[in-house]
Amino acid sequence: MARAIDATVGDGLLLVDKPAGWSSHQVVGACRRLAGTRKAGHAGTLDPMATGLLLVGVNKATRLLTFFVGCDKTYQATIRLGAQTFTDDAEGEIVSAADPAEVGRLAADPARVDAAIAGLRGDIEQVPSAVSAIRVGGKRAYARARAGEDVELAARPVHVARFDVRARRAGDGVLDLDVEADVSSGTYVRALARDLGRALGVGGHLIALRRTRIGDFGVAAASTMEQLEAARSRGTPRERGIPGVTEGTSGLPLVPMAQAARAVMPVRQLDAGSAALAASGVRIPSEQPGRPGPVAAVGPDGKLIAVLDESGPAVRLEAVLA
Repeated sequence: MARAIDATVGDGLLLVDKPAGWSSHQVVGACRRLAGTRKAGHAGTLDPMATGLLLVGVNKATRLLTFFVGCDKTYQATIRLGAQTFTDDAEGEIVSAADPAEVGRLAADPARVDAAIAGLRGDIEQVPSAVSAIRVGGKRAYARARAGEDVELAARPVHVARFDVRARRAGDGVLDLDVEADVSSGTYVRALARDLGRALGVGGHLIALRRTRIGDFGVAAASTMEQLEAARSRGTPRERGIPGVTEGTSGLPLVPMAQAARAVMPVRQLDAGSAALAASGVRIPSEQPGRPGPVAAVGPDGKLIAVLDESGPAVRLEAVLA
């Protein structure tokens, strides 16, 4: 049964440690129920097999989510070399398998693997997985691919700042690599696994994936669904070392909107008069005309008033949140 609308919850971000087997949509649905609101959404989908950090905006904070989508991210993953799957991960059927002897030679030559990984660092052109959520002709690529259609996606520029091997395990005709990667928004770790396998001539796919960071937020500060349920029932927020977590009667550990905005954009402090004007939708003069990117406008009380565009002499209000 859906929880009644709860005005005590307020607005902010929930840092959720998504469990395996849940879709991102299911997590958002559970958060809507817990928060007693119809307004909730997430910034950056995780596949059902993946775990880790999912940012869920609650109430007015849903309007901030678009500013988190472009953040760099960190992932921990396990890549299996020796087989290619239809989905580039463990959920798809195997479409090709390498000669076990070749995989054995690869396992005995770590420098060869390291050289192939080095070729996937930096600025690269990456073709997303055919079963990604990218829309092709108004329809998700994964829906077309699973319906038997040939899906051809264009390569797109991405940046892989770090792609390190943490452990290697060989056996049964496969070589498993535990890796950690820092990547730009839009990078598919499944595609990195696929491309590494292709570069080595043995095929590759992802068998585990965990997102540990989005921008300045880390999974260590996130709550599991069970912890959110327990906190909601207790009515007091759980301490997770997040300064400024909302202390309300709802119990949900919401990161306030002003704090969330500070993590992804510069801040402009408004006086009472300018704050009142911006809150009413009035375009005030830019503090730094020509400043690129969004700017968080914070009022004298420390609350987020609006998100501004200061590219011109007068601001353009991208979102009014007061």
